[in-house]
Amino acid sequence: MIKIALGAGHYINTEGKRCLKSLDPKETREWWLNDRICDYVEQRLKNYSGYQLLRLDDSDDGKDDIALSTRVNKANTWGADFYLSVHHNAGINGGSGGGIVAYTHPDASKTSVEWRDALYAALIAHTGLKGNRATPKATGNYYVLRKTTMPAVLLELGFMDSKTDVPVILTDSYAQSCADAIVEVIVKRGALTKKAAAAATTSGRYNTMAQLPSYAKETIRKLVDAGAIAGGGKKDANGDPADMDLSHDMVRLLVINDRMGCYK
Repeated sequence: MIKIALGAGHYINTEGKRCLKSLDPKETREWWLNDRICDYVEQRLKNYSGYQLLRLDDSDDGKDDIALSTRVNKANTWGADFYLSVHHNAGINGGSGGGIVAYTHPDASKTSVEWRDALYAALIAHTGLKGNRATPKATGNYYVLRKTTMPAVLLELGFMDSKTDVPVILTDSYAQSCADAIVEVIVKRGALTKKAAAAATTSGRYNTMAQLPSYAKETIRKLVDAGAIAGGGKKDANGDPADMDLSHDMVRLLVINDRMGCYK
C-alpha cells in the first residue's frame, strides 16, 4: 500500500499567480490549472487499488490559503511514501518557449530522482510539451522539497506567460494528458492493481453520482432531484442517472453557479 500526498500549488488568490492577460484575457489562475490536474489524478486513481491518497490543498474552491508548513506537516505526520506538488511556471514574459520542468531537492534521495525522471519522461510522452529549458529535470531548494521526510517532486507543467505554452495548458485535454502521465507512473512505481470493475471515469467525464468528486455531489444531487440533469435515460441501482456525461469543467461550473445562489 503506497501513500501518496498530492497538492495543487498555491490558492486561487495568490498574488501574481495567473496567466498573462495578453495571452489569456481571463487571466486564468494558477491554482485552477493545478487543481484541475490534481482532480483528474484523484479521479483516475479510483480505478486502482493498493494506494491511499491525501490531498494537501483546498481542493474544493481554492479560497483557503493552506500554508506550506501545514501541507508538509500533514504529509510527514501521515507517513506519506511520496509527495507530489503540482504547479505551473512563469518567467518568459510573453515570449516563446517554455515547457515542463520537474524538480527535486539538490540533496534529494535516489528514489526522489527516480520519481522525478519517470514523471518527466511520462509527461513529455503524453503531452509533447518539451519546451526549451536547458535543465528540464532540475533541482530546487523549495520548501516542500526541503522539509518533507519522504521522496518528493515538484512539477511545473508549462509557462503561464509563454505564447507557446498558454494555448496548450489552458485546454482540458492537456490537463487530462498530464493526469494520465502522473497516474501511469504512480501505478507502475506503486505496483497498483486495476480494479475488476473500475469506474469509467478515465475519459474525464462523470456518468454517475458515485464518480463525482466529493465537493460536487451536493450540487449535482440538487440538480438531479430538480430534473435539471437527467442523462439519456439509464438509471443506476439507486434510481439516479447513470449516463449524465458531465465533463470536469462543466461540474466545476455548476458548483460555482450553485455557490453563487443560481439554483435556489
